[in-house]
Amino acid sequence: MKLEIYQYSADSGWDANPDTSMDSSQTLLLFFGSPDSKLVEPRLDELYRSFPLSVLAGCSSAGEIFGDDVYDNSISLAVIQFEHTHIQLATGRISENNDSHSVGKKIAHMLNNDNLRSVFVLSDGLVTNGSKLIEGLSSELPPQIVITGGLAGDGDRFEKTWIWADGSLHAGGVCAVGFYGKHIGVGHGSRGGWDLLGPEREVTRSTDNVLYELDGQPALQLYKKYLGDRADGLPATGLLFPLAITNEEEEDGNTVRTILSVDEENNSITFAGDIPEGSYVRLMRANFDRLIDGAGDASGAIKIDDYHDGPLLNISISCVGRRLVLGPRTEEEIDAALSGLPQSTEQIGFYSYGEISPLASGKCDLHNQTMTLTLIWENTQEYYDASPTGKTA
Repeated sequence: MKLEIYQYSADSGWDANPDTSMDSSQTLLLFFGSPDSKLVEPRLDELYRSFPLSVLAGCSSAGEIFGDDVYDNSISLAVIQFEHTHIQLATGRISENNDSHSVGKKIAHMLNNDNLRSVFVLSDGLVTNGSKLIEGLSSELPPQIVITGGLAGDGDRFEKTWIWADGSLHAGGVCAVGFYGKHIGVGHGSRGGWDLLGPEREVTRSTDNVLYELDGQPALQLYKKYLGDRADGLPATGLLFPLAITNEEEEDGNTVRTILSVDEENNSITFAGDIPEGSYVRLMRANFDRLIDGAGDASGAIKIDDYHDGPLLNISISCVGRRLVLGPRTEEEIDAALSGLPQSTEQIGFYSYGEISPLASGKCDLHNQTMTLTLIWENTQEYYDASPTGKTA
């Protein structure tokens, strides 16, 4: 495996010209970019033309991670040329009917065969029901397949997000990269670090990812009570007070959900993933030191026993709410994400509207307000032909 990372900024262009000699059918160009399509689309068109054999995939962000810092109005790019690992891209579109589950099933069917080892998925951050997307993927894939990824971001605006696939930007799109063969190594870790706030409440009325009532009271009304003066800034200020669903499959006993939008007429709140009716939830609030420690814990949770040597890429996906809370301390979180990894590890990533990673039980799920890490490497032992079946998206 050969790995190079690059950064494009609006002020100074590329820090170095991407190495087009790495172009091949086993090369992945993975990027995270500013939501400003006018800034990034010409650069992506250039990459698409310059690397005609490679897979190019990525999405808009709420902040681009490059090395140990976060940037805006930029592109963070990793060019990964695998020696033995084969890759395949699958794409889909989520309609206004929000058929996230069926799109997940379709993509999984495109990618699945006996040699599949891992899937990295990126999706529009506003129209996607992340829980349903993952359910669809998982329903068509063997349980040992590692699924990681995230939902695209748009700063704190919540207006428009996009993914890149098939040569253009797509709102409402989903793209997934399958990794095939015994030589690919994928590690993962995900942690939060928020404090619980207020009493536990029962979800008495919800539909998928739309919450209507808690303890028989209108959910939005109750949420506004906790936000106080910050309620006028919804949905963005809701990022500061995520919702914890009791879940024993999680490492810390909670699955975190964050707000995407509010409906004043129906007194309802739409979250990035499902809020099951009958479940129990509590509000959460930030603890600066615990958020940073959580990023370090995510790094420490990654198992790299199978790693021997060679390049390592760490893909850090953190929630926009964490960035808003941490402010100038955001760099500490990004640095902590590298703390438990080998010194030679390269890092790119982005601030998202949702993070995708396995639970402690091994089952994949949508996370919010976490630092979620995906570590990729390639071992050279036991090479064999692991070509995919040739299914195309």
